[in-house]
Amino acid sequence: MEWERTRDEEDLVEWTREDGYVTLRRRHHPDGSWVVRLDRLHQSPEGSAYRRERVDDAEAATSLLERWKRDAASDAE
Repeated sequence: MEWERTRDEEDLVEWTREDGYVTLRRRHHPDGSWVVRLDRLHQSPEGSAYRRERVDDAEAATSLLERWKRDAASDAE
């Protein structure tokens, strides 16, 4: 499934899966770290899920987010 960037601010970017059941967010934490979270609704065919991880830098956050995007897209197929 495809993803659309639905929010783009200075320290926060959010993507929504095309079916609308999953969002992924990457945000810069005040302490300098980055937080990546996945939120999948109960209505999703795969069931609900919530994941949150804190990483040291933007590169690690982007890598984690891209991996979760691939995983969430393949779960929906």
